Amino acid sequence: MPLAFGVMGGIVLGLGVWWGGLVLLAGALFAVLDSRAVLALLALAGGGLGFGSERLNAARPDRLAPWVGAQVTLKGEWDGQFLRLSDPPARVAVSPKPRVLPGQMVVSGRLVRPEGRRVPGGFDQAAWLRGQGGLFVPTPTTVLVAARVRSSTPEGGGRGWFRRGLTAGLGERQAALMQATELGDRNDIGREDFAEGYSVRDAFARSGLSHLMALSGQNVALLTGAVIWLLAWLRVPLGWRYAGALLFLAPYLLLVGVSPSIFRAVLMGGAVLLGYALGRGRLDPYAVIALAAVACLLPFPLWLLDVGFQLSFLAVLGLTLSARVAERLPARWPPALRLALVATLLAELATLPVIAGTFGQLPLVGLPANLIAGALMAALVPLGFVAGLLGPFAVAVNWLTGLLASLLLGVVEVFGQAPVLTWGTVGAAGFVASGVAALAGVLWLLGRVRAPVALGTLLACAVLTLLPGLLRPARELVFLDVGQGDSTLIRARGLNVLVDGGGSVGSDFDVGTRTVVPALRALGVRSLNLVVATHADTDHIEGLSGVLRAVPVGELWIGQRKTDDPVLNELLTVAREQGVPVREVRRGDRVSRDGVTLTVLWPRGNVWSTEDNDNSVALTVESHGFRAALLGDLPNPAEAQVGVGDLDLLKAAHHGSRYSTGEAILKESTPHDVLISVGRNTYGHPHPDVLKRIGASGAQVWRTDRLGTVRWPLP
Repeated sequence: MPLAFGVMGGIVLGLGVWWGGLVLLAGALFAVLDSRAVLALLALAGGGLGFGSERLNAARPDRLAPWVGAQVTLKGEWDGQFLRLSDPPARVAVSPKPRVLPGQMVVSGRLVRPEGRRVPGGFDQAAWLRGQGGLFVPTPTTVLVAARVRSSTPEGGGRGWFRRGLTAGLGERQAALMQATELGDRNDIGREDFAEGYSVRDAFARSGLSHLMALSGQNVALLTGAVIWLLAWLRVPLGWRYAGALLFLAPYLLLVGVSPSIFRAVLMGGAVLLGYALGRGRLDPYAVIALAAVACLLPFPLWLLDVGFQLSFLAVLGLTLSARVAERLPARWPPALRLALVATLLAELATLPVIAGTFGQLPLVGLPANLIAGALMAALVPLGFVAGLLGPFAVAVNWLTGLLASLLLGVVEVFGQAPVLTWGTVGAAGFVASGVAALAGVLWLLGRVRAPVALGTLLACAVLTLLPGLLRPARELVFLDVGQGDSTLIRARGLNVLVDGGGSVGSDFDVGTRTVVPALRALGVRSLNLVVATHADTDHIEGLSGVLRAVPVGELWIGQRKTDDPVLNELLTVAREQGVPVREVRRGDRVSRDGVTLTVLWPRGNVWSTEDNDNSVALTVESHGFRAALLGDLPNPAEAQVGVGDLDLLKAAHHGSRYSTGEAILKESTPHDVLISVGRNTYGHPHPDVLKRIGASGAQVWRTDRLGTVRWPLP
């Protein structure tokens, strides 16, 4: 354990973060408290190893740097996640992800650098890719965007044989599930839907069963248990049974590939099996966990920042307390039931802060869902592995595999409809509070503190983390980076208003569900008083359908009620299904709360243009002398008639189009700042003429394509 803490501290110090020294010091303190002060040197040695590993990893050359920004055609081995090149030796992420089976692939596109987190709660692609490499595995440093597959050849060999066995004779959804549970390949399952707006992946997350699609200790335990049972049935001597299960782990790791959770499970399982094979008996669990952490982090130092690594180790740390907690349950309950209940609950509690902070929601039905799904997985995982070994001949057993897979999907579909507890971003103080509360619980289990003290500590930590938000709620305008589109959140005490929800023209990417909703959760927005759909353009309102399905909404405001626009019709249909009242607003309509007033300036509603942009809902936001205007896509003639008055902040209409943000409105409003919501596009937004006009007015320009999400405080 001193060595593990030293390695972690050294990696953090290598990343330039000062508190890595505290982690290293904690390792030395463990040695001192264990009355073996000499082992503090082990923590220092671990610190040097961790620091050196991180620095070596950071110093590896970027083989594809000369081609960044260029149009290229690449040929390599596609593993479902990355394209592996042989010359130069590198790995490349591909976007959009090709809908082809793993194997040889030729693909063309443009190489770009990965993006960081652009919206609260959004995916930090750059950080994630940095964690996918190590000392012996190239780190993906580029993304091939606008990718087009030129040719592909499915993989052969043992892995190709195994994949054919997993899918032989199964339906698409069943086959997708088997590839996820047996190979960790979630590409196909991520494209499946139970219903419109209800994806299979979201159902797994809402039911607390996402871990079933990530290979982990459960897979290793079930498969090694099956191997041991088979060897026992064949009457193999006890020691050789464990040795046989140990020999199974290496080819299994080669089959499924290296990831944090499966590598951790294989290392720990291997250590335990080796101990039994040598007759050494049960190993110390914390020593084995520490050993696995060291073995994972030295070759892959940035796994320390990987959510999968964190969840895997936190869950197994929670499980080490299973026996003590199970003893406190009624003795008349069957031991297997007690352990199953306790293990599920402890794993959920141990991973709670990471899951809440990363995914913005906590499942409320995880305990019953996991108990039922766990029983199904106990049969499905070994049976699926047998099917994989049989290859194309697996149709002989896949009738049963398909039945179990359908039952598991049914469990996910039912429990995935249960409500979830939404959660905002967890900061440093939140993680410290979670750690203190967890420590109090562990000390109570160990008999070191009394129950009232542990409970009081838990309540104190909860109150201290709740107080800041209650005493000083957010007051701000949040201009979400939704790419080439618009989405603005207005926040004050008792008032949450979303103006537009972005959209993805010519793509099936759901901006509302994948970008806007996670951002709302990360910001702690659990409901919306109003949602405003400014006009019937895809890049403004397509994402609102996903928002209405995921977040309680008080009222939907629209301008012109068009009857022939499919995107607007879809939004109105969802509003009707969710019971959201729809209001057609006109100039003068307003809402006011906590000193913040929203006023509709446009449309007047007496005459409608044939151009959607002319009919955009335009709003002003006023708060204690501060004034801002949101103009949708109004063009020059219309925006000059709105009468915005003097402004502090102007949100440029139509993403900086040359036909908006004219001299007239700039002269009338004299804004100090102009916000342009824009993304990568072929329209020439923002137009140089617009930027020139804004510059001439003396206003400062803020662009979401360069800055990401912009958060503007309200007085």
